Amino acid sequence: YDRRYFDRWYRHPSHRIGSAADLERQVTLAVAMAEMVLGREVESVLDVGAGEGRWQPVLQRLRPGSRYAGIEPSEWAVSRWGRRRNLRVGDLTTLDQLGLDGPFDLVVCADVLHYLPTPMLRRGLPMLAEQVGGLAFCPLFTIEDQIDGDREEFQRRRATTYRRLFAAAGLEPVGMHGWVPASLAEDLATLERGG
Repeated sequence: YDRRYFDRWYRHPSHRIGSAADLERQVTLAVAMAEMVLGREVESVLDVGAGEGRWQPVLQRLRPGSRYAGIEPSEWAVSRWGRRRNLRVGDLTTLDQLGLDGPFDLVVCADVLHYLPTPMLRRGLPMLAEQVGGLAFCPLFTIEDQIDGDREEFQRRRATTYRRLFAAAGLEPVGMHGWVPASLAEDLATLERGG
């Protein structure tokens, strides 16, 4: 993932996926869901597959003083944005090697998982789950969905496959791309759970 990739999918008017307003809504939703689970304001966020760390400035506006850490495999993105947005090189399967100060109130893994091979998900999702102190927000697409955008390396999986992989990692669905540790799911009302 180099500068051309990020320019195409984040900035080019005819290829860009999502506007600044879309991003604001997504971050606001994730923060609100995490705060409902926690019963307090979000204080820490881990963003896995952070790209350029676009969530960081939005989070700082919503929750000034909250701690943000972004993990991104693109050396270009980290060299360009790392210092300003607290990004470091890594990926889903290296979370246990990065010395993260978790668990985090909110763990974000947006538009990443549907590009990763299944063995990588099996190894990495338990590491991600260990970092979740409140909510994991993991927007992803299945073969049942209509998708726009980058289809290169898209993994054609069913929703049931993702549910099994998340369950094996100890995370339960709460709807709208949200997942919570099984220990927290016990405290939720039946209809708050995604089932």
